[in-house]
Amino acid sequence: MTEVLHKVVDETRQGEAYAPFVNDPNLFSKKFYIESYGCAMNFSDSEVIASILNDEGYGSTRDYEVADLVLINTCSIREKAEQTIRTRLQAFKKVKEKNPGMLIAVMGCMAERLKAKLLEEERLVDIVVGPDAYRSLPGLIEETTGGQKSVNVLLSREETYADIAPIRLDSNGVTSFVSIMRGCNNMCTFCVVPFTRGRERSRDAVSILNECRVLFDQGYREITLLGQNVDSYYYTGADGIDVTFAALLESVAQIDPLLRVRFSTSHPKDITDDVLHTMAKYHNICKYIHLPVQSGNTRILQQMNRTYTREWYLHKVARIRTIMPDCGISTDVISGFCTETEEEHQDTLSLMQVCDFDMAYMYSYSERPGTLAARRFTDDVPEAVKSRRLAEIIKVQKDNQAISYRADIGKTFEVLIEGNSKKSENDWSGRTTQNKVVVFPKGDAGLNKADYCHVKIIHATSATLIGELV
Repeated sequence: MTEVLHKVVDETRQGEAYAPFVNDPNLFSKKFYIESYGCAMNFSDSEVIASILNDEGYGSTRDYEVADLVLINTCSIREKAEQTIRTRLQAFKKVKEKNPGMLIAVMGCMAERLKAKLLEEERLVDIVVGPDAYRSLPGLIEETTGGQKSVNVLLSREETYADIAPIRLDSNGVTSFVSIMRGCNNMCTFCVVPFTRGRERSRDAVSILNECRVLFDQGYREITLLGQNVDSYYYTGADGIDVTFAALLESVAQIDPLLRVRFSTSHPKDITDDVLHTMAKYHNICKYIHLPVQSGNTRILQQMNRTYTREWYLHKVARIRTIMPDCGISTDVISGFCTETEEEHQDTLSLMQVCDFDMAYMYSYSERPGTLAARRFTDDVPEAVKSRRLAEIIKVQKDNQAISYRADIGKTFEVLIEGNSKKSENDWSGRTTQNKVVVFPKGDAGLNKADYCHVKIIHATSATLIGELV
């Protein structure tokens, strides 16, 4: 299967679809400014949007006050994210008052849910465009220049933007995202994604491999395969060949041993032994899995419609560590979901102790309008209780994480250099295969960004490994 995929890629990789982008200001008569919030998929979508605008004669700018078009790619996963976006829109609106020709567009997950408020009630934006309608953006811009507001939030069962070469915005030139699928079928009760991004569909495997190959040729040394649930990836080509996620992962790894491969996000119910054995087989597939658990209690997991139990999740973690003892695992945790009791909260804390996660994204429950939870359940856990439980979750994770990082002292890791350390230009910063950040002195080794090197860990904080070149 992988041989067939690579044969097709080799025949098509010289096509124009993935030509490098040169953002020369002299080539463009108009400027766009874009901000992205939320998940990696939103940032990846912004790169697709930049490519579409590039074809329409727009070049990017880092100063929104001089932009002809200001875009904000939004996230609805939590109320705080929406509040942040509204604040930014108010700032853009003040600039627009001085420059009436400026257009303001809202894209992404807030677009469908709040289109009426943003366009009519609050008059903060000129254009609203949903995640599956980015190809219509040039037409919406043209409509809006005539004085009317424009909107397209229609969801699609086919759109994957497979033929659009993303423009790598704010790239470090070493790591990049590659979208392999869109949408989600899981219908977790707390989540808006199925309603804002539509049903699950997988991108053409050949176009994925083509994009990854071109990124490698351009000097990138790490790609992250993106999807709301990457383990559900499944594509049947015109030749009738079925491609699973395990097969796609193997094909990407075979592009070159120097190309690191990561992926996000995995749903615990879908990650298979085939995927785990493929990860173990290839050195350049990073030994790191993001495996959101959300809660450590089976009843709450059922309320969330996560379709697995506490015991099932623990078995999956054990299976990962049996096949890959050195695999890093991170997770997502929600405190204070509807009807959660104190005993059920304690189950989450105990699961975290057992799993010993390397990293976690931790939140208190934020009811999102339109979700199944908002329609079915009462958000009955007081905010003070949610906050206290979240603080306890964070403490357990911080303590576990500190132990995990200290356990790496004395070990030597292969590190891909991503750039200068944030604190000093005399130090390099990179990551291990387990996704842990490593900082170490440059010395006189003559290393450059995108080089691999071996680093011995001599010190650790709860979030960073400090090392020295071997």
